[in-house]
Amino acid sequence: MSRNVLFLCLTATSVLAASAFSQPFLSQYKGMPYRDSRYQDGPQKVPGRVLCAYYDLGGEGVAYHDTDSKNHGSGELNPADGTYLNEFRIHEGVDTSYTKFDRKPDPFDDNPFDKIVPPRDLPYVGWTEPGEWFNITVDAARAGTYAADFLHTSNRGGTISIDVNGKEATGPLQVPTTYDSADPVAWRQWHHWNLAPKFFKIRLSKGRNVLTVHILTGGNMNLAYFNFKQDH
Repeated sequence: MSRNVLFLCLTATSVLAASAFSQPFLSQYKGMPYRDSRYQDGPQKVPGRVLCAYYDLGGEGVAYHDTDSKNHGSGELNPADGTYLNEFRIHEGVDTSYTKFDRKPDPFDDNPFDKIVPPRDLPYVGWTEPGEWFNITVDAARAGTYAADFLHTSNRGGTISIDVNGKEATGPLQVPTTYDSADPVAWRQWHHWNLAPKFFKIRLSKGRNVLTVHILTGGNMNLAYFNFKQDH
């Protein structure tokens, strides 16, 4: 057997093995892609920006696990005043908030200690604790390896990991701390945004894939989005 033929056989075997593993998970998974009155596009598209706050529908133990049933952003930090962003996913356990601009006297997410200024009114997952996780259904345009930039804050640092279709894909990933001792406003240490380029790489099958984001250590991170690009 020639080297090229052997390589093609091994590659085909690896793809078939990955597909065989992912099919039982996908066929048994009860979660559904997020949708609401504003977002109705179905699974988030890869390549593209995948928002953590658009984690799947399905509730505790299916689409996510959180340490308590209270959303500590929507309806608590953010008053339940009937507005979309302040009440975003208010009755779910995953803690969500959004980037706030033009607040005085101390600016929130458009502060001078940002490493990168995030988009305005961007929903994100926060108040994270070790042991928590959430699922995101994505739709990959083609099979292949994708690299993901990661928009986040992390007061104390920490680690996360990513599964693909129920199988560990990245191992522990160290989230760089965004702590800045120069900021005189203590609570704003949770609002120093940064973009980690090519934070991880994963291989996706064409079409539907379910990503599981695990909080491993550290906690108290804000997870905004993963921006996926095909890795060449």
